[in-house]
Formats: sequence, structure tokens, C-alpha cells
Amino acid sequence: MAKGRPREFDAEEALDKAMMVFWQQGFEGASLSDLTEAMGISRPSLYAAFGNKEELFRRALERYVETGPAAKYFAALAEPTARVVVERLLRDAAQSLTDPCHPAGCLSVQGALSCSEAAQSIKDELSALRCNGEAALTERFERAKAEGDLPASSNPAVLARYVAALLQGMAVQASGGATREQLLDVAEMALGSWPS
Repeated sequence: MAKGRPREFDAEEALDKAMMVFWQQGFEGASLSDLTEAMGISRPSLYAAFGNKEELFRRALERYVETGPAAKYFAALAEPTARVVVERLLRDAAQSLTDPCHPAGCLSVQGALSCSEAAQSIKDELSALRCNGEAALTERFERAKAEGDLPASSNPAVLARYVAALLQGMAVQASGGATREQLLDVAEMALGSWPS
């Protein structure tokens, strides 16, 4: 049996480049030409290595969650108090959302802000990712409430939704040009209203 030609590109590096294109342009905004040009590969190579555009996006999103700014989100949940969790989430977000080494904003928020029905599965997947993050934060706040770290009157689900809304709003602000300092001001204002 004849062997296929070996890949002439680094798949991980190509995936990182695709992630940047999706991050900058969203799922539907990123054309196959944009992707192949950024990745430095041909369309047949893209299909052979990654399947179709939807599968490439999913793999890029996985990489973003595992190694990108999203990885800091789940690391923050291990902080010792709920306030420190939120402080780290908001400050890390202000830093990563405005990092000049990658596009401003957040791939999971920007990836599907304006998807048509044809990309509904991508929109649903990104929504599920955001919901999973909010559920993990709710669980962390429930633990904090049980430990007496949050007041007995607090509502962990509402508190998690509030923090998620702040983070997503910061992502939209960053993609619109908000500076790191402006986002840190938002973080400080939110922390000033934290339940005591």
C-alpha cells in the first residue's frame, strides 16, 4: 500500500494561526482563503489535516480553551476565596483581552456574535462553552456560600451570571478599542460592590 505524502507543515503552528484568524474575524468572517493564507497551506492540505472549516474552528477553539487566555479562567477558580476568584478573573481578563500579542477581545464571545442560521451549530457550541464557564463559577460560589465565604443571603447563580456578564462585556469593550486601564477601572468598580 502506498503511503501518502508526509505533511510539509507544522499542524500545531497552523492551528495557532487559524485560531488567530477566527479570533480576529469570527467564524463566518474568516474565509477559507484567509485561513489558508494565514496558515501557509493549501485548501487540500487544510481539508486533509483538519477536515472542514467547522472542524478547524472547533480544534482552534479547543486550543484557545487549553492554552489561550481561557485557560486562566479555570485556573482562577482554585483561588482561596470567592472575592479573590473574581478579582483574578477580572484582572486577568483586562490583561488578556488587551494583550497586543493577539487580537483584542475573546474568541468565545467574538466567534459567533453575528452568525447566520448556517453557522448555528458554531453559535450553539460557543454558547455552551460560555454556559459551562458560568456553571463552574456558580459551583465555586456555592462552595464559598457553604463555607461561609459568601453571605448566606447570596445567590451563587445570579452572582456567577453577573461576573460572566462583566467578563463578556469587557471582551466586547476590548474588541471595540477599550484600553487595559479602562478595563481595569471596570474591574475595580465591580470589586467595590462585592458582597461583604
